[in-house]
Amino acid sequence: MALPSFTQHLGVLEHAGLVRSRKRGRVRTYELVPDAVDAARHWLEVQRDLWNTRLDQLDAHLLTLEESRR
Repeated sequence: MALPSFTQHLGVLEHAGLVRSRKRGRVRTYELVPDAVDAARHWLEVQRDLWNTRLDQLDAHLLTLEESRR
């Protein structure tokens, strides 16, 4: 990954509040914001559970359709 792309990704993460940065001279240091990362992790867990449920329901529905065609 090129440095400008990497820097742009870090900027997006910083804008979202997931990381923060500080600059000393020519060196910029980034660090994670633990509370924000925990909130994102929680949201992702909720989404994973939701989609697992939906996919299980779709699977059951497709199996029902398959059985009814026999």
